[in-house]
Amino acid sequence: MNQAYESFNPKRAANQHCARSSLKRLQQCAIGMFVAAGFASPAFAANDAPAVSAACSALQAKYPELKGKTLINAINPHTPGYESADPKDPSKYIGFDIELGEQMGRCLGFAVNYKPVTFAALIPTLQSGQADFVISDIYATEDRAKAVDFITYSKVSDGVLVAKGNPKNITGINLSLCGATAAENTGFVEVPLIEKLADTCKAAGKPAPTVQLYDNNANCIQAILAGRADTYINDINTVDQAVKAYPDKLSKAVAVTLPYYIGIGIPQNKPRFRDAMVAALTEIQNTGAEAALLKKWGLDEGAQEAPRIISTTGK
Repeated sequence: MNQAYESFNPKRAANQHCARSSLKRLQQCAIGMFVAAGFASPAFAANDAPAVSAACSALQAKYPELKGKTLINAINPHTPGYESADPKDPSKYIGFDIELGEQMGRCLGFAVNYKPVTFAALIPTLQSGQADFVISDIYATEDRAKAVDFITYSKVSDGVLVAKGNPKNITGINLSLCGATAAENTGFVEVPLIEKLADTCKAAGKPAPTVQLYDNNANCIQAILAGRADTYINDINTVDQAVKAYPDKLSKAVAVTLPYYIGIGIPQNKPRFRDAMVAALTEIQNTGAEAALLKKWGLDEGAQEAPRIISTTGK
């Protein structure tokens, strides 16, 4: 069980609350049980959404099949700044990706619910039909595009998180990692990059790096805090957020440029839905709303990129 859910069991809390509730609260209890089943309640109902721009109104007319629907976003809610549980209400989620997805839904006329899963389960959840899209700080790589289509919206730069003072003098994904232990999320693109250093380290007469695999960012960060790992290499914004949270215990050693983009995962068999999401994202960028969200959540405002489709289907 991951740390975020050890202190809060939504199903148990919902049962206890309903047991104490009056008839007036039955509707609230029903919503609570829905959340306990693995979904967060929508941030807004499509019918209650504020007025949209003329461009979004045109998109709703062009894609009428989406209006009034509730779609599921699969997320790994352990990346503060991008997506995480709301500390004021653990049944809800907050962050840049959460608000971006909801703004896209508002533009196209649909509401958003959430399916929280491990990072490694994001793409399988989308492929199995348990989710309609993925906006969860996932890198849009050519390998992942063999399974799902991507709409890119942000450039990628990694940060190297280390203990305060960088006692192992780690300077990136290079020989400085030889003999070090890296905590990483299962399925992260950084994992094979670190593992490939084994031969390079051996040729230099040094021990290979070790990779510890976890299910979420929070556990990777805790591994460094507990002294089980020497570094955690991930999205630079995630690393910066960790340093802000533990300024006396953690540091960012360096920034690493990677040839990737952050993308929105879309099922390969839904090119019309993918095109609708591209159009909505384009409108959100044109109005400056995405840049405003990046600033609000303390992310790199210069990382915004015009939407680009990465697909291996040729559609």
